Amino acid sequence: MKDERFFPLDRITLVGVLNLTPDSFSDGGRFVSEAGLDAAAAVAAGLALVRDGAHVIDVGGESTRPGAARVSPESEIRRTSGVIEALAKATDAPISIDTRKASVARAALDAGARIVNDVSGLADPELAPLCAERGATLIVGHLRGEPETMQAEPRFADVVAEVTEELSASLARACAAGVARERLVVDPGIGFGKTLEHNLALLAGLGALRRALGLPVLVGTSRKSFLGRLTGDPVGERGTATQAADAIAIYEGADALRVHDVAAARRTATLADALRRARQEAAS
Repeated sequence: MKDERFFPLDRITLVGVLNLTPDSFSDGGRFVSEAGLDAAAAVAAGLALVRDGAHVIDVGGESTRPGAARVSPESEIRRTSGVIEALAKATDAPISIDTRKASVARAALDAGARIVNDVSGLADPELAPLCAERGATLIVGHLRGEPETMQAEPRFADVVAEVTEELSASLARACAAGVARERLVVDPGIGFGKTLEHNLALLAGLGALRRALGLPVLVGTSRKSFLGRLTGDPVGERGTATQAADAIAIYEGADALRVHDVAAARRTATLADALRRARQEAAS
């Protein structure tokens, strides 16, 4: 089996977002409308992410914004598989499928994806065995419940400790299914069933979470609503807040960022990673 490390610890990995949905909170409808999917434009946008510095292209066919309804696996596959196949032929950058469903992940892997990004923490029991069978890298996210209801009074006594514990349980299931530990990445699920205070506590506690789990940590703050609650900015004007949150995430322990604006994230990551390394050297 080829040893592919898509999230090495000697860099900040940038995961560029390519949403093929009509209803994602930030860029829904950019490539999918009543007229159908504009696959050529989607592929061009994916390649632009790579030119801007993305190490990974994360393709999604179902919105997981708060309140979003599920779509059928068939719809997800129609939206994503052809674009993934075209991207896989056009770039060496690894492609990730952002899905909670094993059937969608299987179709994406068949089309050329090499990473599965599951925000649900393995709600589909067939997903981890599939990743083990295919040797795919698996991003295990934290989410309680479903996107439709996840923001209905989320409660934690200690959000960092509880998210760490629940991610640990998901990771144990992945390993039991045969996924190699070196192919696992964790995502604390910023904005997924968390209040503003929970999100801030998770960002501040990333170091503790990373030390406890011992795996690369992917963080996605890009344009999310908790930033808007703090700054008052609408979705399209949250770039500065996103860069600030991402810089803090890296400084506190994040190894990868999931972002819409890759060029800005690349500059943010360069500075924040340099500062983190300087702190580590000063402490050694």
